[in-house]
Amino acid sequence: MIPRTLILATRNQGKVRELREPLARFGFDVQSLPEDFPEIEENGSTFEENAVIKARAVAEKLGVAAAADDSGLEVDALGGAPGVYSARYSEDWPAVEGESKDQRNNRKLLAELEGVAFEKRTARFRCCMALVEPSQEDIVVSGAWEGHIGFDLAGENGFGYDPLFIDPELKLTGAQLSREAKMARSHRGKALARLLAEVERRNI
Repeated sequence: MIPRTLILATRNQGKVRELREPLARFGFDVQSLPEDFPEIEENGSTFEENAVIKARAVAEKLGVAAAADDSGLEVDALGGAPGVYSARYSEDWPAVEGESKDQRNNRKLLAELEGVAFEKRTARFRCCMALVEPSQEDIVVSGAWEGHIGFDLAGENGFGYDPLFIDPELKLTGAQLSREAKMARSHRGKALARLLAEVERRNI
């Protein structure tokens, strides 16, 4: 089988690593977004809309299969925020020297939840995944991972809000889980399983 190019509409290497091996089993040569690809405006109001916008923009411009996910954290005590703005949640906060965007996002989240009891810090990661091929009907799937927001950062794995998000059964943060354990439980893992099942069903 000659591998088919599939571009992931992201430059986030964490996402690329998580998705490359599972999609390779279906004959896809998974690559990240080219460095010179223009910025894609994510102007959708839902995770699903943003995932489709990104995948379609790449597929149409490059003429190959493209996949995209849009995911984020919904915190009940914050009315569902940061939601679709998860990646840019702390843009309105001053940066601290040497601090990454993920670290600033987590710092803001902890500040916004200051004084909120653990039982009221319920939250979920939500992921919507889209696969667009020029000659095929779009595939759009989703998944969710329920949990709580902790009081302190814990763990060295993962990215984003993983160090604060506690799995209720394992009592560990997403950043304390191995990649395999995380994929077995996470929003992205669930969405990916549904995506792969649909790829297999359609014999793409």
